[in-house]
Amino acid sequence: MKKLFLIFSSIVVISLSGFISNTPKLSNDEIISAKVDSVLSLMTLDEKIGQLNQLSFGIGWGPTIKVAVPDEYKAQIREGKIGSFLNAIGAEFTYELQKVAVNESRLKIPLIFGLDVIHGFKTTFPVPLGEAATWQPEIVEMSAHYQAIEAASAGIHWTFSPMVDIARDPRWGRIMEGAGEDPYLGSLMAAAHVRGYQGNLSDLNIIACVKHYAGYGGAEGGRDYNTVDFSERTFRDIYLPPYKAGVEAGAHTLMASFNEIGGIPSSGSKYLLNDILREEWNFKGFVVSDWNSIGELILHGFASDLKHAGEISLNAGLDMDMESRSYITHLKELVDEGKVDESTIDESVRRILRIKFMLGLFDDPYAYCDKEREQKNIMTNDIKLASLEVAKRSFVLLKNEKNILPLKKDYKKIAIIGPLANNSVDPIGGWGGLGDSADVTTVLEGFKNYVDGSSQILYSKGCNIDDQDKSGFKDAVTKAKKSDVIILCVGEDRDMSGEACVRSTLDLPGVQEDLAKELLKTGKPIISVLMNGRPLSINWLNENANAILETWFAGTMAGDAIAKVLFGDYNPAGKLPATFPRTVGQVPIYYNHKNTGRPGDLKNHYTSKYLDLPLTPLYPFGYGLSYTTFEYSSLNLSTNKITEDDSIVVSVKVKNSGKYEGEEVVQMYVQDLVGSVTRPVKELKGFKKIMLKRGEEKTVNFTIHEKDLRFTAADMKFKSEPGLFKVFVGTNSVDVNEVQFELID
Repeated sequence: MKKLFLIFSSIVVISLSGFISNTPKLSNDEIISAKVDSVLSLMTLDEKIGQLNQLSFGIGWGPTIKVAVPDEYKAQIREGKIGSFLNAIGAEFTYELQKVAVNESRLKIPLIFGLDVIHGFKTTFPVPLGEAATWQPEIVEMSAHYQAIEAASAGIHWTFSPMVDIARDPRWGRIMEGAGEDPYLGSLMAAAHVRGYQGNLSDLNIIACVKHYAGYGGAEGGRDYNTVDFSERTFRDIYLPPYKAGVEAGAHTLMASFNEIGGIPSSGSKYLLNDILREEWNFKGFVVSDWNSIGELILHGFASDLKHAGEISLNAGLDMDMESRSYITHLKELVDEGKVDESTIDESVRRILRIKFMLGLFDDPYAYCDKEREQKNIMTNDIKLASLEVAKRSFVLLKNEKNILPLKKDYKKIAIIGPLANNSVDPIGGWGGLGDSADVTTVLEGFKNYVDGSSQILYSKGCNIDDQDKSGFKDAVTKAKKSDVIILCVGEDRDMSGEACVRSTLDLPGVQEDLAKELLKTGKPIISVLMNGRPLSINWLNENANAILETWFAGTMAGDAIAKVLFGDYNPAGKLPATFPRTVGQVPIYYNHKNTGRPGDLKNHYTSKYLDLPLTPLYPFGYGLSYTTFEYSSLNLSTNKITEDDSIVVSVKVKNSGKYEGEEVVQMYVQDLVGSVTRPVKELKGFKKIMLKRGEEKTVNFTIHEKDLRFTAADMKFKSEPGLFKVFVGTNSVDVNEVQFELID
């Protein structure tokens, strides 16, 4: 299927080859730029505008696999009116689409195919929030690499991922798609995803798209698509860093977000799309709109009609229009009217053509359309094993009363109960790509695979996820009474988190908690397995269950991973990337908050607190237990004073004081005690995941440089300020030891 393909006429090829041969010191970027300019010089205005137009296959959001290309799209491809498709999937189908572009259009410019590969293509991995709970960027990079292999083998060039939006409000359903609440952790995860997807841009890698630019996770009330309004300082210090990290890791595209910030919708913000992205960060790739986000400028009250919206967005720096049809319909007229310069269109076309050249599509437009490779690379054992490994590492042990876990391997009867116990649909999670429930291992299946007849497994659904039907309680209680231990699988369904999936409560839906209360009456120990895409307020479970394991939506291998962890084949070492509140009334709640002039004090009425709640969350950021225990001691600094040219080494001893070999995420936080503007009570500045055998002790070192202490100061410059700093090191953001140092002029 591989073919050598050249877009240029023989005259252009000879001319360009002569130019390149006479300048042998040209960099690869310069060579690509020369090729792009050569193609651009051949294009009509209509063909240029066509490159900015992206259309979708499928109904709604779902991907579509077809073989025959609709006549409507064929005609538009021939006329050069489409530069990209999303939701076109499969080596055969993308080949047929590409064949029309390269054989039947005038300039034969190849198409680029995009898809939301968020946490898997066919084999699903844990949702990104779960992956962030690994606190292992290298594991996330591996996950993205395997996802890219599957997607690229099915004709996909480009994923609309990673989502790097900071989310401090768990009501927002899309918290599931990101790395949680912290800009440092979020930045590392953003960069890891980009590296994993893109690799060296061989034919088994795909282009990453950092989204949603910008600040989408700050939506008021946690309501998707809603208004965002925060200070410039908060924007730069908290919300922007993960996008910048993605750009610095080499991401070739960004997606503009739906929301407005301070009255300016992102898809029409020159400040975001040009001033910060291109002028400050020197971004060379292209920006795509979110679905119809250009058209939505009208409903924002920022554009009078679709034509006006297109004018605003293109002039602001938004290159490719996803599904609003504004550019293809109105840009030519806007050029004629002098409202858009053709040179502005040229720049957007250059950015898009550059990526197509980088992908090698001009040399071999069918490189991603190999049917044999597609069959060979989808759901391989290697990919499924990778999914299993990431899933195990994503789990967070929230409670383990009297060390009931790991489970004894000599239980005679084990009850697997709950609406998520034998559920193969919901573990896939939102944005599950082509994930098929038929390929998912349920918890029930995982346990049966593990015990292999050595224990009797009793199953009862008990109730549904989100209704008031209690008719299954009787059977569940009966099975529980016959068992030695109860594995209670509860949480959300996959459609309760993700885009447009906002909840006004964070409690367990339906009557799941009532089921748990009935099971408690049996007197049998309860191990609660949570499946969810956001932090939940699970106060009753925290008080009454014997153990709680947070498994998020763990993907294709969920059941096997859960069984292996509960039986101790893998000692859980995940840590929470987002704070778990006691109730939705505490939201927004996040660890790196400000102190205020009257910090909360339960003994003082006139302080910042709730009358009916403790000051603390249910589980803090960075929290996570292990089957073993760890002791921290000897927290020391190499010096207690540094200048901007120095660094300071923070050292701490960590000992495995328990009965099992285990991993610990050692976390370091810093507090700037006095600044020209108020500073957070602590900020994550480093972490290391270490393995310790029973009784083993290691010294863990962190290095702090002056640049690690910078923030957006009162003069809006990003810098550090002399003064005193506290360093905190510990097992989570609350349980820490502390020391102090000074930054001097």
